[in-house]
Amino acid sequence: MSIDVLSALALFSLITSLTPGPNNLMLMASGANFGFMRTLPHMLGITFGFMSLLLLVGLGLIKVFDAFPIIYTVLKVVSLIYLLFLAYKIATAAPVATATATGNPMSFFQAAGFQWVNPKAWAFGLSIITIYVPVSGFAPLMLTAVVVAVMAVPSVVIWTIMGGQMSRFLTSTVRLRLFNGTMALLLVASLFPILWPDS
Repeated sequence: MSIDVLSALALFSLITSLTPGPNNLMLMASGANFGFMRTLPHMLGITFGFMSLLLLVGLGLIKVFDAFPIIYTVLKVVSLIYLLFLAYKIATAAPVATATATGNPMSFFQAAGFQWVNPKAWAFGLSIITIYVPVSGFAPLMLTAVVVAVMAVPSVVIWTIMGGQMSRFLTSTVRLRLFNGTMALLLVASLFPILWPDS
C-alpha cells in the first residue's frame, strides 16, 4: 500500500470518525453522565470492535452479504430497534450524582458488540474495504485496520471530553434531562441518512 493511499485512508478515517454518529453521540452522553475515566472502556470497545468488524468484512464476510441480500434488511431492522432502545436509555438516564453512584456506562464488550449493529460502522467499513484495500491479503488489511483505529482515537477522546465539559452545566435535573433528551433525539436522527440514504 503506497504512502498516498495510506495518507488518503488516514484523512478519510479521521474526518469520518469525527462526524456525528451513534458512537460519538453516545460517547458525549456517557462523558456527561459518567465522566472520562468511566467512559474509557466504552471508548476502547468502539475502537477494537470496529477493528474486528473491518477485519472480518475484509476477510470475506462481505461475500456473505452479497450472496444473501436479505441480511442487509435484517441488519437495518436490528440496528433500528437497538438504537431506539439506546436512545431511550440515554433520554431516561439518572441525574449525574445518581448515575455516578449507581449507573453503569457501556462496557468494553457492549461497545465492541454494538459496532455490529451500528449502521454507520457498517457503511464506514464497507467503504474502506471497497476503496482503500485494493489488494487481497491479511497484511494490507491489518495495516488498514491499524490506521483506522489510530485515526479514531482523536474522535473518541474529543467527543468524550466534550461530554465531560458539558457536565459542568448539567448541574440541575432539568438541564440534564434536556441534554439527554437532545442526545437521544440526535441519536435517532443520525440513523436516517445511513439507513435510508435515498430518502
